[in-house]
Amino acid sequence: MSLHLDRLCVRAPDGRALFAPLSLRLAPGAVGCVMGPSGVGKSTLLNAVGGHLPRTFRADGRVLVDGCDVMPLPAERRRIGVMFQQAVMFPHLSVAGNLAFGLCPSVRGRAARRRAVEDALERAGLAGFGPRDPATLSGGQQARVALLRTLLARPRAVLLDEPFSGLDAERRQDIRRFVFDSIRTAGIAALLVTHDAEDAEAAGGAVTRLG
Repeated sequence: MSLHLDRLCVRAPDGRALFAPLSLRLAPGAVGCVMGPSGVGKSTLLNAVGGHLPRTFRADGRVLVDGCDVMPLPAERRRIGVMFQQAVMFPHLSVAGNLAFGLCPSVRGRAARRRAVEDALERAGLAGFGPRDPATLSGGQQARVALLRTLLARPRAVLLDEPFSGLDAERRQDIRRFVFDSIRTAGIAALLVTHDAEDAEAAGGAVTRLG
């Protein structure tokens, strides 16, 4: 799935544009990057793309997924996944339960859903982790599970909001590689927000600077 931002601009409640109109084309499997200092509007840009913009803000322009403009649609119908800086796990669910929660509804039947979760854990190097409490996982393991849950929903595009910033250097490189490889394998476009030049270089896609 491709992602195209066509002169996308976000305006604050006072009507002020947070950044100049942004145009960006990402092919299936490509990871584009938006960089800029804190407070420039990077996360707000992702909110506009995903459909999570506060009502007091306004977005102008178009967001096209595979050529279809999703701007008129609510977030749940855009099918754009989000991976945040902190991996958000449901504490009352096991690792497998967290992944099953994100499964695409088209995966039906208890056996099929269990197999999909087990296959995902094996691909991530986490075979046998299904019964574990998410609180027992390391930061890197939680990041892998968070991405798996996002991808199991079969999103049409993925937004990455500084997902590596809470990791140490060694784990950051490993998780970054896992995330980018998984997105390329899935063949969906992704937009990464970061302030780290190494993240942008590893993504290998177009780099846009705000501010």
